[in-house]
Amino acid sequence: MTIQTIKTAPFDDQKPGTSGLRKRVTVYQQPHYVENYIQAIFDSLEGFAGQTLVIGGDGRYYNDVAIQTAIKIAAANGFGRVLVGQNGLLSTPAASHVIRHHKAFGGLVLSASHNPGGPDGDFGIKYNISNGGPAPEKITDAVYARSKVIDSYKIVDAPDVALDQIGLQRSGDMVVEVIDPVADYAALMETLFDFGAIAALFAGGFRMTFDAMHAITGPYAHAILEDRLGAPKGTVINGTPLPDFGGGHPDPNLVYCKDMHDLLMTQEGPDFGAASDGDGDRNLIIGKNRFVTPSDSLAILAANAALAPGYATGIAGIARSMPTSAAADRVAEKLGIEMHETPTGWKFFGNLLDAGRVTICGEESAGTGSNHVREKDGLWAVLLWLNIIAARKQSVDEIVREHWATYGRNYYTRHDYEEVDAGIANTLVDDLRAQLPGLPGQVFDDLQIAYADDFSYHDPVDGSTSAKQGIRIGFTDGSRIVVRLSGTGTVGATLRLYLERYEAADGRHDLETQLALEPLIVLAEQLSQVRARTGRPEPSVIT
Repeated sequence: MTIQTIKTAPFDDQKPGTSGLRKRVTVYQQPHYVENYIQAIFDSLEGFAGQTLVIGGDGRYYNDVAIQTAIKIAAANGFGRVLVGQNGLLSTPAASHVIRHHKAFGGLVLSASHNPGGPDGDFGIKYNISNGGPAPEKITDAVYARSKVIDSYKIVDAPDVALDQIGLQRSGDMVVEVIDPVADYAALMETLFDFGAIAALFAGGFRMTFDAMHAITGPYAHAILEDRLGAPKGTVINGTPLPDFGGGHPDPNLVYCKDMHDLLMTQEGPDFGAASDGDGDRNLIIGKNRFVTPSDSLAILAANAALAPGYATGIAGIARSMPTSAAADRVAEKLGIEMHETPTGWKFFGNLLDAGRVTICGEESAGTGSNHVREKDGLWAVLLWLNIIAARKQSVDEIVREHWATYGRNYYTRHDYEEVDAGIANTLVDDLRAQLPGLPGQVFDDLQIAYADDFSYHDPVDGSTSAKQGIRIGFTDGSRIVVRLSGTGTVGATLRLYLERYEAADGRHDLETQLALEPLIVLAEQLSQVRARTGRPEPSVIT
C-alpha cells in the first residue's frame, strides 16, 4: 500500500454548524477541500487505529466522489475497516444504527439534509461518534481549530471501490465492506413496532401515501411499507434517490409537499400522508383534513408510545429543543417523567439518551426520534404513527382532537426569513439581545412579559454549558416569542421566528393558527423589526 502525504493549505470557512459542515457543491469541489476537512476530523480523534468507520450519504450530487475520497483517507490514517452503504447510500438514522449495531468507532455522514441538491445545490459532511450521534461541540471545535492550521493530508494511492457490489473489497490494507443500506435498519424497526397490526390495517383498506421526495428514504419505504407491511404498490411516490432530488427541494413541509397536503384535504384523498427529507431524519405527518405540527406530533407520539411493543414499558423522559412548543411538557407532567429543554441540534440529546434519562426527543423542525438510534428518524415517526392508528382504531384527526381535549392546544408557528444578509441578521439579533434586561414586566395590550433571556443550556450529564442559543421572550399566560439564527443554511443567514400561545383543555382549539397568533406576530415585529430591517414583506416559509 502506498500512502501519499499531500501538502495543502487551510481554508478559512470549515467551521462545522449544528449538523456538520454544509456548503455549496462548488465549494466542496475546490482542490483539497474535502481532503482537508476529513483529515482535520481524523486529526481531532484518538484511538481509531484498526477500528471500523461507517460511511454513507443521501445520494445527492458529489456523494460518490466524496465517499471514494473518504475511504482512501480513512485507509491512509489507519482505520482497519469501512462499512459503506451500497451505491454510497445510507439514511442518517440508518447510519446511526449501523454505527451502533456494528460497534464502529464512528462514521462520516455525507448529506446536507433537507437542502437542495445537484451541481448548484448543497453538500455536507458530518462526523458521528461511537454512540451513533453527531459529534459534540468539543470535537467539532477541535476539528475547526485543526482545519485552520492543517498543512497536509494522507491518502492511499488505490483504485476506487466498486460501491455497487455488496461484499468485501480493499482499499490499500483496509477492508471495505459494501452493505445493504436497508437491511439492518428494517430489522430494527420490526423489533420496535407491531408489524402485524400495521399490516392488518393496510389489509383492511387503509390508504396512505409516502413521498420520499427522490431522496434517501425511497428504498427504505419501499422495503418496509410495501414489501414487509403490504401497503399497495404505489403507496411510496418519488421513491428513487436522485442526485438533484428530481429538481425538487427535499424538505417535508407544507410548501414543498403542498400537493400532498391538498390531496389529504379532499374526500378522495388517502387516510394518511407522510414524507421525509433528503437524508431521512425529518418527517411530515398529515391525516385526512388534519396537518399535524411537528411539536404536536412529538407530544402525541410520546403520549401514545406505549402502544408500540418497543416502548410497552413506558418512556423514561422527553427532550425537546428550546424553540419547540411546550406541548410535550404537558405530556411529561401528566406521565410523571423527566422533561428536558435543550438547544437546537440533535447532538444535545445524545447525553440524555445515553444516560437513560429520556426515551423520545423532538425538534420543531420536523425531527422526532427515540433511543433506538442517536439521530432523528423520519420513517420511525411514520411507523409509530401507523402503530398508534392501528392500536387506537381512530383517524389522525380524532387522535389529535382527543389529545387537545386532554392536554390543551399549543398554537404554534415558525416564520423563516431565508438568505438574509448576514450582517443585517446578526445586528438585528444583537440589538434585540440588548433590549432583554428591560423587557420583563412590560405590558403590550393584554400580554405581560414574564421573562426575556438568551437561552443557555447546562448539560445535566457532562456539566457542559452552551450559551447564546436563542432569544426567548415569555409571557405570563404561557405564550412565547423566540428568535434565533439557524445553522443549517449555506448562503447568508436564516432568521427564524417562533410564536406560541397555549389554549387550555377546555378552551377553543379550532382557530386558524396564524389568526390565533396574530397578536404575537404583531408584537414580534414591533420588538425585532424583522420585516422592516430585512426588507422582507413576509417570511420565506411559514410552518
